[in-house]
Amino acid sequence: MVKAADIGGKRLISLAPDAWVQWVTQHPDVVAKEILGSEFQWISRETDVLVKAYSANHGDFLVLNELQLRYTKYMPLRMRAYTALAQERYKLPIYPVLINILPPPPTLTVVNSYEQEFMGLRAIQDYRVINLWEIDAEIVFRQPIPSLLPFVPVLRGGNEASVIRQAVKVLRADIQMNQLESLLAFFASFVLDTPLVQQIMRWDMAVLQESPWYQQILTEGEQIGLQQGLQQGAARQLIRVLQKRFGEVPPALQARLESESVEQLESLIDNAIAVSSLEEFIQILSN
Repeated sequence: MVKAADIGGKRLISLAPDAWVQWVTQHPDVVAKEILGSEFQWISRETDVLVKAYSANHGDFLVLNELQLRYTKYMPLRMRAYTALAQERYKLPIYPVLINILPPPPTLTVVNSYEQEFMGLRAIQDYRVINLWEIDAEIVFRQPIPSLLPFVPVLRGGNEASVIRQAVKVLRADIQMNQLESLLAFFASFVLDTPLVQQIMRWDMAVLQESPWYQQILTEGEQIGLQQGLQQGAARQLIRVLQKRFGEVPPALQARLESESVEQLESLIDNAIAVSSLEEFIQILSN
């Protein structure tokens, strides 16, 4: 059995917790005291991370980190609930941060607060939003922020082979960060052709499949399927992956994919990420 890749949010933030909390809060005097454990029942995913922090001006408080592969319309409610539960559990002030990794569909607007009014009563929760595609890649090397190294390809200006090579060099210089190459390769595959990604770094698809980020890519199709049919959601997700990597997907190919079973579509998503061209994917589909 393949050993699971320890590349979830806690692992990433633990690389340099002080640099992380200073970056997300924009307060250089903040220091990380502890990454809290999993006894808090709401924190059920590897992308939810609570960090106990301290500053001379604010004392002890919690930095609530929600790393989301793609923003959804349900995130404001999640941030409200997550913040309230964390504050009730630890009795400390909360600084909530939502980090969105990939851009949402153009029809969806990212908001930085939850607001609801019911029978004259109001519920409001503000939180900071960080969209990684709006962050300059050079900040990762300049500050530095090691936790952001795997995300360099999706940062602004990070889709150049030279910048990705620089990120790989930094990762390989530290034995504690070697395992992050697979995650870097995954995000690089969204902006570079697979042969070039393989040339730049080691590509271990088997290890990557065990990561929470890869699993979230797969479950996105299931989330859409809950609303419009599981099979249709999986097909739509596969088509989105192909479009992201290779551009336009012919209507005939889309129709073919929409007729496949959910199990076959999940397998084809693996192929869509690994192949180097749309033609190679079509050849696999025809076999």
